[in-house]
Amino acid sequence: MIGFGEDTRVTRHNRHASRLSGLSPERVIDNPLSTMVAPCMNNFLVAQRFEDARAAGEALDVSLDYVFTLRMRATKVRLPLLASPQGDTRYVVVNRLPCTSLRKA
Repeated sequence: MIGFGEDTRVTRHNRHASRLSGLSPERVIDNPLSTMVAPCMNNFLVAQRFEDARAAGEALDVSLDYVFTLRMRATKVRLPLLASPQGDTRYVVVNRLPCTSLRKA
């Protein structure tokens, strides 16, 4: 799980996320998620969904299949994206998927 504020600075980073990314919480906390920690999520699939939900004043509760590639070999994951219009913290939950779990487009 990665928690971050409206300014995208990471406020929470659990052990699973650290193990998967190879980044310690000390290296991640208080750094911008979309540029320093996980620039591979700075796109319309992930980052823009948070921005669109905030702009509309709506909650975000969606899960998508994704592939991390930046700092590691290609790793298939499912990313639940969670945010409340009243909340200060947004969340990305990283769930590793078996190699065969992604649907082919």
